Amino acid sequence: MSRWDNIKSSGEQSPVTEKQQGSLELNSATKPKSVENLLEGAVEKAVNHAIFGSELARREFLRLVGAGTASAILNSIFPLNPAKALAQEKTGPIEKKELKIGFIPITCATPIIMAEPMGFYKKHSLDVQVYKASGWAMIRDMSINAETDATHMLTPMPLAISMGIGAQAVPYVMPAVENINGQAITLHVKHKGVKEAKDMKGFKFCVPFDYSMHNFLLRYYLAEGGIDPDKDVQIRVVPPPEMVANLKAGNVDGYLAPDPFNQRAVYEDAGFIFMLSKEIWPGHPCCAFAARKDFAEKNPNTFQALFKSIVEATQYAHQASNRKEIAAAIAPRNFLNQPVEVVEQVLTGVFPDGLGNNKNVPDRIDFDPFPYHSMAIWILTQMKRWGYIKQDVNYTKIAQEVYLAAGCREVMKSLGYKAPAQNSTKHQFALGKNKLFDPDAPENYIRAFAIRRS
Repeated sequence: MSRWDNIKSSGEQSPVTEKQQGSLELNSATKPKSVENLLEGAVEKAVNHAIFGSELARREFLRLVGAGTASAILNSIFPLNPAKALAQEKTGPIEKKELKIGFIPITCATPIIMAEPMGFYKKHSLDVQVYKASGWAMIRDMSINAETDATHMLTPMPLAISMGIGAQAVPYVMPAVENINGQAITLHVKHKGVKEAKDMKGFKFCVPFDYSMHNFLLRYYLAEGGIDPDKDVQIRVVPPPEMVANLKAGNVDGYLAPDPFNQRAVYEDAGFIFMLSKEIWPGHPCCAFAARKDFAEKNPNTFQALFKSIVEATQYAHQASNRKEIAAAIAPRNFLNQPVEVVEQVLTGVFPDGLGNNKNVPDRIDFDPFPYHSMAIWILTQMKRWGYIKQDVNYTKIAQEVYLAAGCREVMKSLGYKAPAQNSTKHQFALGKNKLFDPDAPENYIRAFAIRRS
């Protein structure tokens, strides 16, 4: 029985808060609506329209299941309370001011990390400690066990955890992407003669986690070059901080990894940058800010303040003129523990590639918080393509539940930033036989690949 069926059969209703009870007692014809009431109404109207399409369909649904059950079902599909809080320009009282946020020491986490030393959390009345973890399994487990309040995650992780893939099923929300681009394929210096994917047959690669853009982009690149990532090469998981040491020791031939560990390999003369990930998919998502759904629902004002802190930090990091300042802030031992020179090379896009070339690629890494549903759908297609998902997938439903595109739009607008008008878009790849991804046809997209597991 599905979660939807459980709610229908039980007739469970969402609890009525004091604020909601008070609003029920008001006569809407005589009492003026506050800005907050109007915003909440707008959020509910937008969600109803997205789900039902028309007022007639909504009324028929209410007639069939009743108002209480309908409310419970809607809340199970879309976290209305956090969305309503996000739509408010001002937060109410902060439910929890002292917070712990987990992160992996990589430049993808720049907004989450820099927001502590540079005061973005404090601006929104939060006392945040960012806590460094050694690997993604540790990040996942700390978050699931509520040892952290919110966390740095790879963009596929909230989807996988919410679906119970690779971990116990726990509902998550992902309100913001941290960075776009910002990865690379780095090879051992002994492989400087490699020119294309077919030259990598027999290689041993490492990626930071199974449910990562690194894994899916490496598989995509290899398969487009005719190399089966499950048969012609080996791919294993290695925590990012251990990647350079494994490369130097010859345990792996290369990796598709987050920075600064691509640039650090060049810094230590252990490897060279073969290809930036933006050369596969320009503007692809990498890492994200995520939280358990129950945390967001129980602490909507805290969640909103945290969300605003992250969006502001992300927008600040987006400005190229701020990158050297940020590099100095996040390079120290308690954060990235890297030479400032290496972090600057990553963030500014002015770097040596290990092949004797000095590159200038301003968008080697960039920062854009908007979590398109279509990004989630592409990730889910790759999880299905490579056998991580065995069952049928409702791509749109999962994307809508986890990636809070509408909420991000409202927060961005409330802070004065321009936000995309649509929750999904078609994505243009730079590499591959089928360079245009249409989120409305995910199964056709999967079937078009010659190398796949499903």
